[in-house]
Amino acid sequence: MLRRILTHPGGAHKDDLLAVSVLVARHGVPVVRREPTPAELDDPTVAVVDVGGVHDPARMCFDHHHFPRESPPTCALSLVLDHLGLYDDARRFCDWLEPAEWFDSRGPTQTARWLGVPRRAIAQLHSPIDVTLLRRFAQHTELRPGHPLYELLRYVGEDLLAHLRTARERVEQVASRVERWSIPRGDATIEVVFLPRTEPITDEPSSAVKGYVRANALEGTVAAIVYPDRRGKGYGISRYEDHPRLDFSRVAHERDVHFAHKTGFMCKTSETDPERLRQLIAQAWG
Repeated sequence: MLRRILTHPGGAHKDDLLAVSVLVARHGVPVVRREPTPAELDDPTVAVVDVGGVHDPARMCFDHHHFPRESPPTCALSLVLDHLGLYDDARRFCDWLEPAEWFDSRGPTQTARWLGVPRRAIAQLHSPIDVTLLRRFAQHTELRPGHPLYELLRYVGEDLLAHLRTARERVEQVASRVERWSIPRGDATIEVVFLPRTEPITDEPSSAVKGYVRANALEGTVAAIVYPDRRGKGYGISRYEDHPRLDFSRVAHERDVHFAHKTGFMCKTSETDPERLRQLIAQAWG
């Protein structure tokens, strides 16, 4: 059982704030912002985050700053999530985590180069929400349960942990029901993931199927996903990751298609026959 979470003083960063938030959500103990003592580094009831020059989960020490320069990009949040057995799922289901690792360990210029965007894009995506949270966190030397900022950290940690738990549950539900289709079309074969309708309907079915694709490393293979329409008896059909050859505006005129997005990324149909759904996908292929 923890009795304290300790992180560095001075300027706060996204990785230490998020790592502290996860630990606050798990343990509900006070947060102190100062340098750790040698005794605290050896005390497993004190979590030392992003400071101290030690990474030893057995002693609840989570610092990465002493890692060799050639080490893969990582951050304090990565170390905490790995200790909790959640890191692999976080990399699958949190697109923001890998850029956060790069930013914290490599800085904005190398991160922008890795992302293939101008350096200025990093600043353009910076949110005033980030600014306020980090600045307010940096102003405190201690936070205890009941303080508004402490409770906000708890919310952030709880929501992150809930997201990972829910994403994993959805993937497991989908895996037990999903079908893989291979649809021939000219000289190509369209790979599709189809989730049949069940009662009760899967929560957030399109997101659940996308999570299944990512969890099973099918990116680059799957062109479309088919999932139950939450607002009707039929199905939604979407191109996966904006596949360039699928345009569902091509089937907007079909009698059983009651909605097709103008940009062509998805459509909705009242049809439930799998063969007809395959036909619509083939018609949308260009």
